[in-house]
Amino acid sequence: MKLKGYLLGVLSAVSYGLIPIFILPIKQAHFSMDITLFYRFFFSALMVGGYLIYSKQKFRINKKEALILAILGVCYALSSEFLFIGYDFLTPGIASTVLFIYPVIVALIMFFFYKERLTKLSVVSLFLAFAGVIVLCLKGNGFEINFKGLGIVMLSSLFYALYIVIVNKSNLKVSGFKLTFYSMLFTSLFFMTKSVIGHQSFAIPSTTIFVNFLIFAFLTTVISSLCLVYAIKYIGSTPVAILGALEPVVAVMVSVLMFHEQFTTNLLIGITLILLGVTLNVISDRKNITHA
Repeated sequence: MKLKGYLLGVLSAVSYGLIPIFILPIKQAHFSMDITLFYRFFFSALMVGGYLIYSKQKFRINKKEALILAILGVCYALSSEFLFIGYDFLTPGIASTVLFIYPVIVALIMFFFYKERLTKLSVVSLFLAFAGVIVLCLKGNGFEINFKGLGIVMLSSLFYALYIVIVNKSNLKVSGFKLTFYSMLFTSLFFMTKSVIGHQSFAIPSTTIFVNFLIFAFLTTVISSLCLVYAIKYIGSTPVAILGALEPVVAVMVSVLMFHEQFTTNLLIGITLILLGVTLNVISDRKNITHA
C-alpha cells in the first residue's frame, strides 16, 4: 500500500506539472481565465461524475459532507486562481516551483495544530526543498524576482496546503471519486459565479480550444486530483506534499523545452535540491515503518 501511495503521489505531481502546456496558449490568446478555469473544473466534474454513474455509486451526501466539500472546492479554486495570476508576474517554471512552498506549510500545520511528529530526516528534507526554491529565486549575486508574483503564488501554495490537510483530517466517509467529483463541482461553481458577476461570455470560440479544455481537465485535474486523494489515504499528508516537489520539476522541463525558458545553473541546482528533499522524505517514512 505504501509503494502504491508513493507511485500515486508521483503521478499526481507529474500530471499537475503539465499545466503550463495548456494554460500558456490560452493566456496568449487573451481568453478569460475565469471561463478557462470554469470549463477545466466543470469538464473534470462531468468526467468523474460519468464514472460514478458507470460504477453505480450514489451521489448522496449529508449537510456536513457538503460543507466540507464546498470548503475543499473553494480552497482548490483559490489555489488555481492565484497560481495563474502568478504566471503574469513570474515564468511558469519559477511560479510552479515557488508553489512548492506548500509542503512546508502542510508540515507546519500538521506539526502545530495536529501535533504530528517531524523526524530529523523530514526536517532536513523540508529545508533542502525550501533551499531549492530559494536558489531558483536567485540570479547572479542577489534576488531577481517579482515579489508581488512571489506573494501571489505563496497564497496559491497556502490554499493548496489547506486542501491537502482538510482531505487528510476531515474523516470524510466518501470514496476518492466522490470526493474529487464534489471538489471539482464546487470549484467550477466558484468560477461560474465569478464569470456571471463579471458578465463574461461562456462561448467557446473554436473546436481547438474545446479539445484543449477537455485534455486540460483530464490530465491536470482528474488524474492529478484522484491520485492525490488516494495517495493521501495511503501515506498521509506530509509525504504526499513533499512528493509534490516533482510538480515544479516537470513544469520547469515543460517551460524550457516548449516555451524556451532559459535553463540556468540556478534552475539545475534548485531542481536537484528539491529531488534530494523528496528522496530523503521517502527514506525517512520507510524508516518509521520499519521501527513501528
